[in-house]
Amino acid sequence: MRRLPRPSSDVSRRSLLLGGASVLGLGLAGCGLGTSGGFVPSGAAAGPIKDIDLSGASIGVGSKNFTEQLILGKMAVILLRSAGADAADLTNIPGSSSARQAMIEDQVQMQWEYTGTAWIAYLGETKPIPDEKKQYEAVRDRDAEENDLVWLEPAPMNNTYGFAAPTEKLEKLGITKLSELSKVPKEDLTFCVESEFNNRNDGFDPMLKTYGMAKGTSFPTDNVKVLDTGAIYAATDKGTCTFGEVFTTDGRIKALDLTVLEDDKAFFPKYNVAPVLTQAVMDEFPAVEDLFAPVVEKLTDDVLIDLNAKVDVDGEDPGDVAFAWLVDEGFVEE
Repeated sequence: MRRLPRPSSDVSRRSLLLGGASVLGLGLAGCGLGTSGGFVPSGAAAGPIKDIDLSGASIGVGSKNFTEQLILGKMAVILLRSAGADAADLTNIPGSSSARQAMIEDQVQMQWEYTGTAWIAYLGETKPIPDEKKQYEAVRDRDAEENDLVWLEPAPMNNTYGFAAPTEKLEKLGITKLSELSKVPKEDLTFCVESEFNNRNDGFDPMLKTYGMAKGTSFPTDNVKVLDTGAIYAATDKGTCTFGEVFTTDGRIKALDLTVLEDDKAFFPKYNVAPVLTQAVMDEFPAVEDLFAPVVEKLTDDVLIDLNAKVDVDGEDPGDVAFAWLVDEGFVEE
């Protein structure tokens, strides 16, 4: 597992198995999922997806229950409905394992998933593939063969682990990547990390080793502060530590003017997101691929950081944020 669940919008896609399959037993009549999708704005398909017709398609759209997934899930519902599909909003499923099980059992037919999560948590692998394209292809091929799930092309965004610091501080230190940490004075080599990452055998210590460092020798062990995940961003911003463990598309990165150091030795797994659909839907409605393709191409780290911040920092509704972005990008007309 990646980390423990966080409250509210901070609940992670990586809190696998902790949400449990219990949601599947909380079913609403007719769908079997205890979700709370809520209202989704509607519009008409425009621009590059204007002529796509999915009339007759009935597709349940799921998502996990953290901000980024809610935004992407609402985006999918809006896109599918704009093209004429009957898209049920089953977003906000508690726990990654429950969301996955919903797809395996055909309770939902589409949701966004992360390559790293699927490879390690769902498909049982222990070693991530550093190359993004090869990691995607490995997940795509295994899931098609074993589960009749179709992975469309992934987005360029990669919501993985990272270490960030205030932009002004990094400029003073003169570093931009993790391999340059060894040049930082010991008094500035202070870190805020979450408990799980600090103690895991593929977490903080192995990361330091990859970059030629170690606690107790490269810097004092008390230079490391263990905090709740949600507290790390503010603590890093306020100078409690120089470097904070973050997730690379979190909206607070931009809101607090933090900069993520480049993982130039590719230690962290890749978490590119992609639309995943059941084989049955793709066989009957192959145009779904054309619907998502131009949208997926625009989902960069910077775009997701901005969208996530609108919810987590500005307090906007995920459905409204998704709809406004689709309109601004010319995919949907009001």
